[in-house]
Parts: sequence; C-alpha cells; structure tokens
Amino acid sequence: MKAKLSDKKAVFLAAMVCCFLWGSATPAIKIGYQIFQIDGGDTSSIILFAGIRFLLAGLLVVMFQSLLRRRFLKPEREALPSIFALSMAQTVVQYLLFYVGLAHTSGVHGTILSGTGGFFSILMASLLFRYEKLTGAKVLGCVAGFGGIVIMNLSGMAGESLFQVSLLGEGFVLFSQMSYALSSILVKRFSSRFDVVMLSGWQFVLGGSIMILVGLLTGGRVGLPTQAWGWALMLYMGLISAVAYSLWGVLLQYNPVSSVTIYTFLTPVFGVLLSAAFLGEAEQAFSLRTLAALVLVCVGIFAVNRRQKETIKP
Repeated sequence: MKAKLSDKKAVFLAAMVCCFLWGSATPAIKIGYQIFQIDGGDTSSIILFAGIRFLLAGLLVVMFQSLLRRRFLKPEREALPSIFALSMAQTVVQYLLFYVGLAHTSGVHGTILSGTGGFFSILMASLLFRYEKLTGAKVLGCVAGFGGIVIMNLSGMAGESLFQVSLLGEGFVLFSQMSYALSSILVKRFSSRFDVVMLSGWQFVLGGSIMILVGLLTGGRVGLPTQAWGWALMLYMGLISAVAYSLWGVLLQYNPVSSVTIYTFLTPVFGVLLSAAFLGEAEQAFSLRTLAALVLVCVGIFAVNRRQKETIKP
C-alpha cells in the first residue's frame, strides 16, 4: 500500500482527483445557494449550509467504511483529542474564517488568497515542524504556483488596489488558509498513530455539527429544494468532502507534505474550467490569462516534485 501510494504517478492521479472535486465545489456551491434559497451575503446561513454539507460528508465516510470493513467505524478513545483538533483546524476554524472573510472582501481578493493554502503548508512543514527541508525547488514551485493564481484572477482590478486589505476581509481569508495548512500538518502527524480515514470521517461529523449549531444560533436558515436533483446536489457536495479529504489524508500519510499540497494550486484552475461548463463563464476560462496560469502551475508542480533527497520525519 505504502509503495503504491508513494509512487509519483499515483500521487499525481490521486491529487488530481482531489483537486478536481474541490474545484467542482465552486459551481456546486453557487448553484446550491440558488436551490436552497441562500443569499450570498448571509454569513449565518452559509455557515449552516456548509455545516450540513460537512456533517453529511462525515456520515458518508463512516457509513461507507463501516460497510467496507464489516464493522462500525467507531472513533478510538485515544483518538478523540486528535479528532477534535483536526475538526477545529480543517473544518470549523477554516470555514468560519473563510466565509466571514468573503463577506467583507471582493471575490477577486478572496480567490487569490484562498490559493495560498499549499504555500503555507510547505512553509509550515519545512520551517515550523521540520518534516522536510525547504529547498530552492520548493520555493520556486510555491512562487510559480501562487503566481499562476494571481494571473488567473487579475481581471476586474482596474482602479482597485490589490494590497488594500482589511482584517475582517482579506485578513480572515488569509488566516483560513493558515488553518488549512495547519490541518495538513496535523493529518500528517496523527496518521502515524490512527487510521486516517477514521480521523477524516469523525472530524467532519464533529466539525459539521459545530457549524450547524453556530449557524442556527446566529439566525441561519436554509430553504428546502423543490426538485429531487437539489437533494442530489447536496449529496454530491457531501461526497466531494468525503472522498477528497479522505484520499488527501492517505496521500499525506505516505508522502512529504510539499509533494502533495503543491497540487492545491490546480484547484482554482479546475474551478474556473468547471465554472465555464456549468455557470456560463467560458470567456474567462479559455482566456490567455488562464492558460498562462496553468503553465505556471505546471512549472510549480514540476519544481517541487523533481528528484531530490529529503529527510522525512514520521
């Protein structure tokens, strides 16, 4: 298992699946806002909506794995502190900060800053937790990948300063990506002691439940869809998180953090392409800017994954 999941081709294919799923979340969520009658500026309802999605994701992981293993996937008592820590970093704090931040900043700034998670993951793994070395190739990969995201989102900035930021807006979005980066490190650390799929499933159950409670207590409301495919969309959004985060956790368990998280730069690329298909944004998706961004992202991935010796701690 370890040998197969450490193979660079396997990592590439699995990471692409995860990034494709996460990229599809953007059009899915926007369509979901319409179906479930959620206003884009209603933070409480958005948090409630997200909580329902993540609770469903956790229940799907637990149910599927229980059937697969022919025994209930119950959390180990010793794993409860790890599940709580992971749920706070990967689900609750990340998405509370992210959605509040988006309510106080432009979509352009939010999109650019939401692509920094992979960058922070590599820095934390290298500088704070010493899981691996920060090489020149990794720095180049981060700069190229982040540069691709910036280029892809340059439109709409006329007369607007890119560096005019606020704490509740750009600041919160940036902090949310730091929380995501921390969650990647926690997955790497906890997976050496506990089943990473069990951790993923139960942290979603706990994190989603907390977000539902926060959304309800702050006045959030979600309308019921009038068509069956609306429920199918919610199921798909649950599967996005259930499949992507579980698979991502397994990749982090058997590979250096940088060689996995560098692929997160592809998520916005998939998001733009899928938005073109489902939201009618083809002009943006197939512009020279997007193609240039894709080239930079590929350069970043190649730089981080080129053959080199590394010391990896468990």
